[in-house]
Amino acid sequence: MIIIPARMASNRFPNKILADINGLPMVVATANRVKKLDNVVVATDSKKVVKLVNKYGFDAILTGTHHKSGTDRINEASLSLNIDEDEVIVNVQADEPFIEPEVVKKVIDCVKNSNSFMVSCYKLIDKMSANDPNQVKVIIDINENAIYFSRSKIPYSQEEHVEYFGHLGIYGFTKKSLKEFCELSPAPLENIEKLEQLRAIYHNKKIAMVKVESKSFGIDTKKDLEKALEYFN
Repeated sequence: MIIIPARMASNRFPNKILADINGLPMVVATANRVKKLDNVVVATDSKKVVKLVNKYGFDAILTGTHHKSGTDRINEASLSLNIDEDEVIVNVQADEPFIEPEVVKKVIDCVKNSNSFMVSCYKLIDKMSANDPNQVKVIIDINENAIYFSRSKIPYSQEEHVEYFGHLGIYGFTKKSLKEFCELSPAPLENIEKLEQLRAIYHNKKIAMVKVESKSFGIDTKKDLEKALEYFN
């Protein structure tokens, strides 16, 4: 099951999940991108969004307004659904209207075929992107498990030829591991970097990373939206 967390509040881009993407609200455009992979449910704190996505044929669950992260929001939604503890749940952010379905499929397959606590994905990025704090970076071990995520450029190197891995904010869990993640205490580094996935590493939980090819990127500002529409159209 794919659950899309969709909150209305956004400091840098108010109501961005309703922004127009080629004639569709952003959250609906995102749902359309992945609807052939699995059942899609939108988890939102807004009755307006519930009515909107229902109009376009998607299911929605009204969640609380207190959640600090999209992961907490999809956990509330999953607990209200009559699904098995081993059901695969993938968190696809509402601000990814151009995400490639094959990227999400790789995450789903990895959850099914591994015993990892959670799964996410990464791609090769250039040095300019590595310097951007909005592009989260990840370093991995020999088994492609995440060692660390940061907004800073990692790894630091004085060499000219270094590979940098950009993290894509797509997460795969089982219903059981999703619930466990949300019950873990927040990590100090999570609050410093503002990256919730560091909670799993802090508590010695494995995050399997899948290498993908993707041109998609999250839309955090109106400038990002303009850039995305220009690029993908």
